[in-house]
Amino acid sequence: MISSLLYLLSAFLMIIAIDCLSAPSRVVRGYHIAMVSVGIALITCLTLNLKYNAGWILLALCAGSGSGVLLATKWQLSALPQIVALLNGIGGLASALIVCCPFKYHKDNLLESLCVVIGLVAFSGSIVAFAKLHGLLRKNVAWLKWVSLFLEILLLINIAYFTYFQQGFAGIIILSILIGFCAIMPIGGADMPVIISLLNSFSGWAVVAVGLLAGDLLLIITGTLVGASGTILSYVMCKSMNRSLLKIVWPETQSIETEHKSTGIVRTGSPEEAAFIMSNSHKVIIVPGFGMAAAQAQIALKNMTNILTEKYGVDVRFAIHPVAGRMPGHMNVLLAEAQIPYEKVFAMEDINQDFASADVVYVIGANDVTNPIAKTDVGSPLYGMPVLAVEKAKTIFFVKRSMASGYSGIENPLFYAPNTIMLFGDGKKVTEEIVKDLEK
Repeated sequence: MISSLLYLLSAFLMIIAIDCLSAPSRVVRGYHIAMVSVGIALITCLTLNLKYNAGWILLALCAGSGSGVLLATKWQLSALPQIVALLNGIGGLASALIVCCPFKYHKDNLLESLCVVIGLVAFSGSIVAFAKLHGLLRKNVAWLKWVSLFLEILLLINIAYFTYFQQGFAGIIILSILIGFCAIMPIGGADMPVIISLLNSFSGWAVVAVGLLAGDLLLIITGTLVGASGTILSYVMCKSMNRSLLKIVWPETQSIETEHKSTGIVRTGSPEEAAFIMSNSHKVIIVPGFGMAAAQAQIALKNMTNILTEKYGVDVRFAIHPVAGRMPGHMNVLLAEAQIPYEKVFAMEDINQDFASADVVYVIGANDVTNPIAKTDVGSPLYGMPVLAVEKAKTIFFVKRSMASGYSGIENPLFYAPNTIMLFGDGKKVTEEIVKDLEK
């Protein structure tokens, strides 16, 4: 009875912690509350819940904590999407392993199957997502979706066989791993933010299944929180991209050609020119994308913002698209790392109307989320996706390594717009050169 009440208290505190994460000013407080919540759950588990072995729990705690510290110290925040994808997979694997271990829990063949399936699909799918995000896998093998469909049919048959005859558990394990691999391989990098949140929900629902098997209230509650939040986030991301989840997990076999081709003259500029124009501006809006993360340019952007604001009196703001980067909140985390004030960071719906009055828009690696084709070309895969209205600004500085398109493969006509000046080069180096010119 006491352990159940403490678990409820832990779950209640975790809900409060999650709510705190919705506002940047309360994030630190939320983390502290979450630590208290986990501490209560851990102490309760070690002292009052005698069905668990305290020694193994402490060993697992040390191993997990050590791995977490290693990840935090060895990996940069720019690689956060890969880390999140990897952790999603580990969560799913842990849930599946519990069923495979000689652990005392309520026997339910169907529930055991669901736990293994959800957990291992999340694991193998997350490994593929990690490899894609890290650049280890670059090809989208579209025909594998049909292999995935065939394997899913076999899996359903296998689950039914195991449920009634208690045989074929190994087949469920193998098929689940293969399905996770084959299902994620056809999906492109542009859709990885949605896939990450979806796999995150999978790992949560796997924990719920484990909680039902073990009769553990805390696992059920926390798993539901993770599963529900991941599912809701996937829906929000799809809505932000104006795409259905079905089209993301079941991509088109053939690529769609856009009617828009390269036309016009590309104007190129220099950091010195950009510094001069921005220093004589009243309003500058910075639009970060994955290019900022890849170049780790957030500190350079902070320095540029400080100089423009303090030395030249320029109103500098940041515009964040919901799917900028490789995961939800990717840009926000990197800007927070650079200690850019929260009040300077605006979501798309709050700043889109301000582009028309902006003297300069500084786009650093944000391609698809600024592409106006999303508003005009019905045949484009981007059509209907809300984008940042950067084309309305007086001057656009586009920082890119080359003229290559974004993850969607769709060319951005802004490159040829008369008010666009291309700044070719590494995002960090270009921004640092602008900072040097501003300091003169």
